[in-house]
Amino acid sequence: MRPSFHPRLVNPPLEDPALFIPFVYQKRAMLFDMGDLYRLPAKDMLKLTHGFVTHTHMDHFAGFDTLLRTFLGRQKAFHVFGPANFLENIEGKLASYTWNLVENYDYAFSLKATEVHPTHTITQLYDCKKGFKANQVPVEASFDGMLLAEPAFSVHAIHLDHKVPCLGFNLKERFHINIIKDSLKTLKIPVGPWLRQFKQALYEEHDPEEDFQVVWKEAGQERKLSFRLGELSNQIAHISPGQKITYIVDVLCSPENAEKIIDFARNADHLFIEAAFLDTEIDIARNKYHLTAKQAGVLARKAGVKQFTVFHFSPRYAHTAHLLQEEANQAFAGG
Repeated sequence: MRPSFHPRLVNPPLEDPALFIPFVYQKRAMLFDMGDLYRLPAKDMLKLTHGFVTHTHMDHFAGFDTLLRTFLGRQKAFHVFGPANFLENIEGKLASYTWNLVENYDYAFSLKATEVHPTHTITQLYDCKKGFKANQVPVEASFDGMLLAEPAFSVHAIHLDHKVPCLGFNLKERFHINIIKDSLKTLKIPVGPWLRQFKQALYEEHDPEEDFQVVWKEAGQERKLSFRLGELSNQIAHISPGQKITYIVDVLCSPENAEKIIDFARNADHLFIEAAFLDTEIDIARNKYHLTAKQAGVLARKAGVKQFTVFHFSPRYAHTAHLLQEEANQAFAGG
């Protein structure tokens, strides 16, 4: 199975947190946390449609300004999510700049921000052409754990304790569609844009008996074949469970947090989890509301994840970062 999402940390584990997740075969990506983003190329930033911020401590949110600067003057919309008081934080950043020239832009950038509370969300829209002034009544909606739902995937959040509210996130693919290339060759059909429409029809649960047109160009001429959707799916598609990526950072290892994290990350394909300190410094970790590497490994093991990556190491381990990785690996293995 070729995964649909290829997550990668923007920075090394001793630097600011930011997880970039591009979508395979699409010019689209998502971002989890917004620490320093100087390592993320503009071409990747411009793929972003959604950003998810665990909390607004500087090392998780300073990169917002970099994104804003990259998006200005482009016909683009960006939706960003964060915890309680997030709209106030967003408006504070936007208010710190002078916007008298934005009316000259040919294209309008719009920012939609959503503040996530345990039982509800509050959303506000900020338009570049209007100087990013909030000029409408915020929209409040109930919150049941799901922040975003599209036919192919969804994003979920939980509230964790970092002495301030801190969000954890799941990106979950509904199911994975792997195209069988040999079957395409047998049918003498090339890959092409039609595959995206085909997958979309499956994700949207169209009637298997409905007609589906496979259209492509060959030698400058349009070719077309007609199939029943279910028949084509049986011939060229292998359906398997979808990917699950979990992102957890800046949390106290309290019984309540641990229980939430284990349940939330259950059977994840890839868990990204902080490991700020060695377990010999567990008191420092507790006072700073962070995890030790051992705690991260134990949580990953108890959640039954297939793969995990530790990051967000304390700067005190600049020359001994391998010890954090080793401790986490040993705890994951049950040592």
